[in-house]
Amino acid sequence: MSTPNIRPTPSANQRRSQRILLAIPVRVSGKRADETPFVEHTKTLVVNAHGALLELEEPVREGQVLSVRNVTTGEETTCKVVDLSPDTNGVAEVGVEFAQPNPRFWRVSFPPTDWSARSPEAKRFTSSPSAAPLPPQPKDPVAKK
Repeated sequence: MSTPNIRPTPSANQRRSQRILLAIPVRVSGKRADETPFVEHTKTLVVNAHGALLELEEPVREGQVLSVRNVTTGEETTCKVVDLSPDTNGVAEVGVEFAQPNPRFWRVSFPPTDWSARSPEAKRFTSSPSAAPLPPQPKDPVAKK
């Protein structure tokens, strides 16, 4: 199953990597238009191998360079603002793109772009607990006859 389209765009069907709805704590830093630095602790809404959609209170502009630190791992990477949504209650949804693709940054495994529930790999796994046979139970050597 693929992630639903959060905000449809003409290029939505041309994704370079799968998106995953995942809230990861991040520390975002950058410089305001007046060159003063800012730091904001926030979270992702959606992640992929090329960036993320995150919530930000700090006003940013398209093309602005930011630094994003994965709070869980301490890893930090440079990214660029590529999409902005209107503020809702003082919080904007901001799409950021890594300077270089980094599928390991979020510490999740992204499925290949051609993956589907009908793929042969998916058929090896089942979500039904009754589909897998139970292992044989060892016999109790002291059980009464």
